[in-house]
Amino acid sequence: MIEIKKDIYWVGIKDWDLRVFHGHELSTHRGSTYNSYLIKDEKNILVDTVWDPYKEEFAEKLEREVGLDNIHGVVINHNEPDHGGSLGYIMSKMPEGVPIYCTKQGADIIKKHFHKDWNFQIVKTGDTINIGKYELVFVDMQMIHWPDSMLTYVKGANLVLSNDAFGQHYSPASLFNDEVDNCELYQEAIKYYANILTPYSALIKKKVEQIKAMNLPIDMIAPSHGVIWRDNPTQIIDKYYEWSNEYSEGNVVIIYDTMYNSTKSMAEAIADGLAKNGVKAKLFNSSVSDRSDLITEIFKAKGVIVGSCTVNNGVLSSIATLLEEMKMLRFKNKFAAAFGSYGWSGESPKIINQKLTDVGLKVVQEPIGIKYRPTAEELAQCVEFGAKFAQSMK
Repeated sequence: MIEIKKDIYWVGIKDWDLRVFHGHELSTHRGSTYNSYLIKDEKNILVDTVWDPYKEEFAEKLEREVGLDNIHGVVINHNEPDHGGSLGYIMSKMPEGVPIYCTKQGADIIKKHFHKDWNFQIVKTGDTINIGKYELVFVDMQMIHWPDSMLTYVKGANLVLSNDAFGQHYSPASLFNDEVDNCELYQEAIKYYANILTPYSALIKKKVEQIKAMNLPIDMIAPSHGVIWRDNPTQIIDKYYEWSNEYSEGNVVIIYDTMYNSTKSMAEAIADGLAKNGVKAKLFNSSVSDRSDLITEIFKAKGVIVGSCTVNNGVLSSIATLLEEMKMLRFKNKFAAAFGSYGWSGESPKIINQKLTDVGLKVVQEPIGIKYRPTAEELAQCVEFGAKFAQSMK
């Protein structure tokens, strides 16, 4: 148990071994944490729990530090199992009737997870609970990123308990942003945003504006994954606003899959054409690259060029999967184009081109396809393809 503010404690779990999350959808190279917080006041309040595999360790920690009989209420900001998974076990160890503070959607979701009709106290934006020297203020964060999401502001401590917002899948040596490698921290923060929160960017932009308009003094932001922001804590709010507003770092990412390197040769020639026109490019072979990292690179890019050779009248599986995830994440307002090699039928460039259009990207030129191994003249056409793309971005 670590005191983060006067009489407010981190009681979470560090998962050093975690390497995949959301099933096997998201890579977590640096592990993660499941952050739960205990407020000791006239009423002792537990804010969020931890993932179900750690329920016994979690319960033992709470029993040791405060006693489960002495917890007077539980705030569930979001009931996804990594935050609310051990709620059922914890409730079974506490006196009957302990209130659970959550949104209306939160109560519905908790009932579906645990099939219990506990003492739900429904809260909405602006509702408050006085627990002694501190007061809890609730802010609805619906669909950032679940229907039940909210944050809890601890008035008197100037502390935001933000759940998934402003978090990272990151398990460093320290809990605080001023005691960790900030390059690693921001790598994980933007990866978290890109892979989980991108579809909700419009909502995030409005919610950040709403939070700023509330003029809450903020000394610390404590999310439910990763580090706690105590040094210049609102920097991450500012970053979220920047990331939610058609963010790009100005470069192009070229992502391809290849069987016998013909498509790879095309990718390299396209990158050459971009470079000759002052546009920096990053190249990735999707079959040997981490997909979550690729999504992060796409999020940061101003332009996206995707290529694959043709196989069975379609595209290679790593490209097909990536394009589908791009569609689900609703990437918008990025320049795009398609390319590929083929042996006899040659559908892949057209398929990718249509998929990029379906994603909602700005497809700025016709796709280029080359049969079998490209000649020097055909590679020159790829260079020109890259040059044309660079000009389209200006």
